[in-house]
Amino acid sequence: MWFDLETPAAEERAFVTRITGLSLPDKAALTEIEASSRLSASGQVLTMSLPIVTRDTEGVLQASVCGFVLGPDYLVTLRFSPSIVFSQFCAQPHNVSDIASAHIFAGLLEAIVDRQADALERLRDELDHLSHRVFQRRLKTEQRIRNTEAELKAALVLLGRDYDTISFLRDSLLGVARIAPYAIASADWLPATVRQRLKSVQKDISSLNEYSVHLTDKVQFLLDSTLGLINIAQNTLIKVLTIVSIAGIPPTLIAGIYGMNFHVIPELSWTYGYAYAWVVMILSAVLPLLWFRKKGWI
Repeated sequence: MWFDLETPAAEERAFVTRITGLSLPDKAALTEIEASSRLSASGQVLTMSLPIVTRDTEGVLQASVCGFVLGPDYLVTLRFSPSIVFSQFCAQPHNVSDIASAHIFAGLLEAIVDRQADALERLRDELDHLSHRVFQRRLKTEQRIRNTEAELKAALVLLGRDYDTISFLRDSLLGVARIAPYAIASADWLPATVRQRLKSVQKDISSLNEYSVHLTDKVQFLLDSTLGLINIAQNTLIKVLTIVSIAGIPPTLIAGIYGMNFHVIPELSWTYGYAYAWVVMILSAVLPLLWFRKKGWI
């Protein structure tokens, strides 16, 4: 028999304890990080806990503790936030032979691992799309540079969120990786089929942990690359502004010279003095730009 308690009140805990005879830990005990607090045995009853990934009321991912009190006849799970894993597991059809406490326990661990695998696959697709956005672009104009910088900053936010998600998933997988072998070693009453299922869970976790490390490395690579591209975009914009300001200095100087209020400036009495001044100013602006282009700076 399985009792699934979500944020249980004192009356609910007392009711389940009276029926099952099991001692139920509180939330503080379940959230302890010591292995002795998360994994303990009393006779044939195992008390275990692990973090699971859930969403708060605003849809933001968070890590929430989940406790398992497993005995030969009863399984009690204690949760403190809604979990789609448990909802989907309850909605699935089950054979009569699979509703014993040990089989339900193994099924829940399998459901948690399957859910984490799906989440890692979604993260892989999101990172692939983000990688394409970050690297498949060309900078052509100043406006394009500003737009690209804004997109890269948005990519930083997504990368930070993905990193947190991977961290939550890895913590949850680590919890399952501790629970499965502990149950196999400590509960000699587990059926052989359940033991085999738990060993299969261990193998799945091993491969998922390796894949999560790969995704973590990819997030770090994209993070470093994005920061580098932001610096490049900012430097490119600064270079453009610097070139424009340098090209504008000679015409400004020439205009300032001919704008001085001296009585004797020969060019002021020329017929083509005005056109001459314009030609000189244009050439003084164009020639530095041509030189910059020859050097490959623009």
